[in-house]
Amino acid sequence: MAVRVFEGSDHAAAYLRYRVAPDELIDRIMSYMQKKTPNQFNLAVDVGCGSGQGTILLAPYFTKVVGMDVSPAQLEMALANKKNPPNVSYRECPAEKLPSAGGEVDLVTAMTAAHWFDREKFLLEADRVLRPGGCLALLSYTMAMELEYGDVSNGTLNDICDEFYAALLPYRNPHIGKSSVKIYSDMFDSCSYPDKEWNECLRVKRILPLNGYFGMLETFSSYQKLLQKDPAEAERLSNDTRNKLMSAMKVSSPDTEVTVVVKYFYWLARKPL
Repeated sequence: MAVRVFEGSDHAAAYLRYRVAPDELIDRIMSYMQKKTPNQFNLAVDVGCGSGQGTILLAPYFTKVVGMDVSPAQLEMALANKKNPPNVSYRECPAEKLPSAGGEVDLVTAMTAAHWFDREKFLLEADRVLRPGGCLALLSYTMAMELEYGDVSNGTLNDICDEFYAALLPYRNPHIGKSSVKIYSDMFDSCSYPDKEWNECLRVKRILPLNGYFGMLETFSSYQKLLQKDPAEAERLSNDTRNKLMSAMKVSSPDTEVTVVVKYFYWLARKPL
């Protein structure tokens, strides 16, 4: 069964503000489509679109892009985004029951979302709406992001980050288990399309204030679960980890910019003609 998370308005607002938009992954998806089905870019559907950061990145390539999500709070944020191009719209629906007609979609994407779906039903639904030759692209990233700052040892910073991630592990939703990578690998294996490719790791770097990095971490469902259970402990964990990092970096401002390395994995597949 599918799992509903990211429902609160505050969480949705933080999601829009802090989550990294996967520009580099869009380039990979479009390169794959160009090789497989050039000049057929009429309709893209972004499933589990959240607040639409990835959805709007598809707009330059398609006549129409529709972001779909089950969360009204996330869609409210998406609709309020002033960066929405005129060819982007949003629909409220579950991933397993898309409002698209059979065989009309050129690209189905799910960006950091498919692990929450009923995976078997979603793959069947994606197959239903894709046209022959249409493409399916599923992507996500590992929880273990890395930090880089000046000449400070990456190992020192990342050991501190790893302590933070380890503290959140008991709060991961059992639906996604300990490793999202395995979920996507299993989905890849179960996809019947013969033309498909798996990509284990694409390192995407973003320069963010240290506070922005923590803003992103605090959107994780595991952190949100801890926050609900014990707000004081969640705040202590964030503050202690931030202070340890600042000490290692020898800085006094949490607005100091760091390089955040997000490790994406993804797979692409083309429906047979």
